[in-house]
Amino acid sequence: MKSTTILFILFFSGSLLAQSGDPIIIPTPLHIPVEKTIIYTIGDKKIPIKVLQYGDVKDFVCINLHANENTSVTAAISVLEQTGGTLIKIENGRQRVIRFRLKGISYGFDPNRMYSRIGIEQTLRDNRRTSKAAMDEIEKFANYILQFVDDSVGCIIALHNNTEEAYSVRSYLPNGNRAKDAKEVFADSTQDVDDIAFTTDSLLYKKMAAFGFNSIWQDNEKVKKDGSLSVYCGEKNKRYINIETQHGKVDQYIVMLEKLLLILSEENSLNKILPKEPQITEPEISH
Repeated sequence: MKSTTILFILFFSGSLLAQSGDPIIIPTPLHIPVEKTIIYTIGDKKIPIKVLQYGDVKDFVCINLHANENTSVTAAISVLEQTGGTLIKIENGRQRVIRFRLKGISYGFDPNRMYSRIGIEQTLRDNRRTSKAAMDEIEKFANYILQFVDDSVGCIIALHNNTEEAYSVRSYLPNGNRAKDAKEVFADSTQDVDDIAFTTDSLLYKKMAAFGFNSIWQDNEKVKKDGSLSVYCGEKNKRYINIETQHGKVDQYIVMLEKLLLILSEENSLNKILPKEPQITEPEISH
């Protein structure tokens, strides 16, 4: 993917100029997105799903499930305008929980807890009410979202933000409330504990940690089955990574996402260079 690599060089050079003390240069967008909005209906709730395609790069998908986590989206748009890629965003009026009425009864659910029946039931209970009919409708919605991240997508990049120390790399360290969910953890003392890369993939974990970012490798077998997209991807052997910073830290998010996309770009370039193993076809047996 030579063109993508060149775009990264151009984008990174702009970042270096800003860090050197020179006036900040905002790069001219190299990709204007082709945008479409799909309306999905659950009960009385119409949920817009916005899909933005920047250029021809389609080997990864950025997905924003929580409509109140907008720092990640702002950062992703800034990066994708330079590199290309796909962005999917659930629109929900800047609210995390999606609320709807079905047959006159009100329900609420977290759209990052809907990728298993167990997760759906739990998130409905967390929001005070559950029923089989509501679970069925949410499961259909989850399956619809999963169509955007099918097997043709090489990496799913979840776009999230958090509040100070409410959820951080410390959550996964020994004695942390999520320690059992992690296979390995890298915590850098110079980094804000709230800025993390959380992945199902050992190679992405090692490479993000090598850049000095707080990194967590999910234990795909032992992780709590809470219906989250990361758990689903771990079970289905899909490559997933969540880039997460505190709300408002756009610059830090851009740095982390740039590095991740550079890793993916280099992998793609290497895969194109390496020769494929010859396919051995067994001769037909005549009778």
